[in-house]
Amino acid sequence: MPNTSARLLALLSLLQARRDWPGALLAERLDVSPRTVRRDVDRLRELGYPIAAFKGPDGGYRLDAGADLPPLLFDDEQAVALAVALQLAAASGAGIEEAAERALATVRQVMPVRLRHRVDTLRFTVVGRPTVRPEPRADGGVLLTLGAAVRDREVLRFDYAAAAPPDAGRGSGDRPPRRAEPHHLVTWGGRWYLVAWDLDRGDWRTFRADRVTPRVPNGPRFTPRALPGGDVAAFVTARFRGAGVAGGTGDAAGADASGPGGWPCRGEVILGLPAAEVSRFTRDGVVEALGPDRCRLVLGSWSWAGLAAAVGAYDAEVEVVGPPELRAAFARLARRYADAAAPDGS
Repeated sequence: MPNTSARLLALLSLLQARRDWPGALLAERLDVSPRTVRRDVDRLRELGYPIAAFKGPDGGYRLDAGADLPPLLFDDEQAVALAVALQLAAASGAGIEEAAERALATVRQVMPVRLRHRVDTLRFTVVGRPTVRPEPRADGGVLLTLGAAVRDREVLRFDYAAAAPPDAGRGSGDRPPRRAEPHHLVTWGGRWYLVAWDLDRGDWRTFRADRVTPRVPNGPRFTPRALPGGDVAAFVTARFRGAGVAGGTGDAAGADASGPGGWPCRGEVILGLPAAEVSRFTRDGVVEALGPDRCRLVLGSWSWAGLAAAVGAYDAEVEVVGPPELRAAFARLARRYADAAAPDGS
């Protein structure tokens, strides 16, 4: 039998997993007697958990709605690591995406407000799949600073060691800082990048986060510009597959961001499926969660008919966002499929 503390945590976890728990089933799951369950429930009540008992043939217990759990004890570095790990897991394609999203939501609810705020700051987009573990790695504090600047829409002032050893020129103060309007934080191939409008060069750039040293304070607030193509993942994919990042300097510019993977036909739809399920079967496309059972999919193909057919393979309700060519392709396929399904070709 586990010790009392471990058993109480197990009991609390079970009570959160479903609304009603018959006492006999709780005893079976915990491998204890019903009397021990009653004593443990009383202990949890003494600790402030509102556990109600219900009568009947299968009388048992439920954890009342709105129950407050004790704050989890994470320091700032652990909070950053947790947010990054769970968001990466949600885009891993390893079949644990939905569980990772639920875990992040659950842990976030029980974090102290200060750490919850820091976790919410660190939102990013995963573009491509990590292939190697890069060195040097981005600093967690820097990622938080970049994420906060993106969220608050504040001009970022920073030193940047482009195409140089990681510590070269950092914090030297012997040159003016770079100034940029941060748009989005992304990962590509295991590295972290900031997509931003470079105020000094008047163009969009991607900066490697491990080469960024932020200066304080940030600059003034700004009104976000429209990213070319309107989709950050498609923009980054196009830039990293173009000539602007040869050698991997991380300060990329110049490539066209017409669509995922450079496909000539690119469309956007809303699917009636969870993002975690769609992302498992999407390679060059971009998937964005819109709710527990809806997601946005941006996908490319060689033809509009091929794109419509690829979307149809997800076997879900589809809402076409655009462009009109994709909507027309769905209509053509619908007529063809209806003709094919008619008996005797009627």
